[in-house]
Amino acid sequence: MATTSSSIASKPTTSLAFTDHYQKFHSDSQSFRSLSFSSQLPNFSIRISNAGRELDSNRLNAVVRAEKGAESMEVDISLCPRVNSVKPSKTVAITDQATALVQAGVPVIRLAAGEPDFDTPSVIAEAGINAIREGYTRYTPNAGLLELRSAICHKLKEENGLSYTPDQILVSNGAKQSILQAVLAVCSPGDEVLIPAPFWVSYPEMARLADATPVILPTRISENFLLDPKLLESKLTDKSRLLILCSPSNPTGSVYPRNLLEEIAEIVARHPRLLVLSDEIYEHIIYSPATHTSFASLPGMWARTLTVNGFSKAFAMTGWRLGYLAGPKHFVSACNKIQSQFTSGASSISQKAAVAALGLGYAGGEAVSIMVKAFGERRDFLVKSFGELDGVKISEPQGAFYLFLDFSSYYGVNADGFGAIDGSESLCRYLLDKAQVALVPGDAFGDDSCIRISYAASLSTLQAAVERIKKALVSLRPPVPV
Repeated sequence: MATTSSSIASKPTTSLAFTDHYQKFHSDSQSFRSLSFSSQLPNFSIRISNAGRELDSNRLNAVVRAEKGAESMEVDISLCPRVNSVKPSKTVAITDQATALVQAGVPVIRLAAGEPDFDTPSVIAEAGINAIREGYTRYTPNAGLLELRSAICHKLKEENGLSYTPDQILVSNGAKQSILQAVLAVCSPGDEVLIPAPFWVSYPEMARLADATPVILPTRISENFLLDPKLLESKLTDKSRLLILCSPSNPTGSVYPRNLLEEIAEIVARHPRLLVLSDEIYEHIIYSPATHTSFASLPGMWARTLTVNGFSKAFAMTGWRLGYLAGPKHFVSACNKIQSQFTSGASSISQKAAVAALGLGYAGGEAVSIMVKAFGERRDFLVKSFGELDGVKISEPQGAFYLFLDFSSYYGVNADGFGAIDGSESLCRYLLDKAQVALVPGDAFGDDSCIRISYAASLSTLQAAVERIKKALVSLRPPVPV
């Protein structure tokens, strides 16, 4: 196995704890304590208590008191219960923590973020630069440049077999915004959003922001983390409003075959209130023989489906912040109305770059195929490497750039100098502490038995990470044969 690069190996190993900074993200939102700190204001203090719940048992009576001399003023700083119900993104928290450690000189290998390590293709970047030079730096129409929406319509027709007009397309500041606006537009308080697990960390929280109830549908690694249609049907009620499907999947890399999507579509067709949000952001990052099927292309599903896609993953444009929603005009217009009061149109410069991206050819042309080939080689290396470890269960990803590994056979042990390994979070803390590799615990995605590894990193970096992980796991022998 290849050794680590000199830039990684030359720095001394430092013992870490995933520690207080990360643990703060998991505190109960209803548990508060008194805080005090100094500021430029004299005698400034904060008191937060959970007393005084007369008006609303779900709200907190939080008071800031600024004192100067004999004067006193109190301000209510309580938060909306909807906000208190939302959990911060664990992937963002871990990525930020790992970045801070690297900036502090700790040689952490970061495999937590879902971000391609490639530069934006030069043709796309030049289009953005030219947009600035040519003065395309003003507001665009709220729904996006007509030129871009027309190009998206052409792409969806040619690559996905979907017919839309530009007024059925909404361009937003990333696919994440597109998804949230769709959930807000179609879900009413008390509605249910059905989400197969493992899921992208934001889906349940978006449902909660809409005052809807996330209903989690577990899947099995032995079935490649694909939704069982019988389970879906058993969970449907008159409150079921939205089913979210992600293929290729984050975090598992699973790809739904057409025949399984057809079974799901038959069930959806029997429930008039049920809509489908099809998250297709990883559409072009797919490995043969797997193929992508857009849910809206299935018989009878066009009118039921909100299709979300974007430019971040396939075109390595994460920082450009650009995604889009396609669907029936009634729903897209509602999302457009939300966006008009929320962020307004997306970056004019990014939109010009996106037009160039869609001009690269079918499925992104050679620029994207080169990236996908590299991702495939990295996947093969990791599957082989972790397949050599006792007790690790693997579902080989067919798309995206994540490996979702079942490490549960390593739970239930005590690591010397660390403590108990009792789940995915403690194992990730252990690997950050002992191996200095940042990964994401599976409990963030609804499956505590697994850990997500992003292979959006160079092969040499992945080789170094595997060496570190294997070395750290030597003392964590599986407690029972698998």
